[in-house]
Amino acid sequence: MPNLDAVFNELRAIMEPYAKGLDRKKDDATELYVDTKHIQKNKKPLFFGAVQIKKSYVSYHLMPVYLKPELLDGMSSELRARMQGKSCFNFTELENPLLKELAALTKASHASYKAQGFV
Repeated sequence: MPNLDAVFNELRAIMEPYAKGLDRKKDDATELYVDTKHIQKNKKPLFFGAVQIKKSYVSYHLMPVYLKPELLDGMSSELRARMQGKSCFNFTELENPLLKELAALTKASHASYKAQGFV
C-alpha cells in the first residue's frame, strides 16, 4: 500500500506558497482547495487548484493549464502520463523529478493567472 500521506504532504508543499495569497476553501489533513478571489460571470470564484487524497492516489488539480493549455508545452511524457483529464495529475508515490517539474508548472500557472488579472 503506498504512503499517500507522504505524497499528499509533498504535493501540498508545492501548492502551499500560492495558497497563501489566494482563498483557501478547504485546508486539512486530506485536502487543500484553493480559489482565486476573482469572481466570474457566473458569480463564482475562479478555481486555482487543489491537492486531495483519494482512495488509492493523490490528485493535484491545476486549473490554469485548462484555461491555457500552452502551459503544458514541453511537459515530459512521464508527467503527461500522470494526467487524468485536462488539468489533473494523479500520484501514488514520490517521484522527485516529476515533483520538480510539477512545481515549475505550478509557478508558471500562477504567473499566467497573474498576467490575466485573476490573482
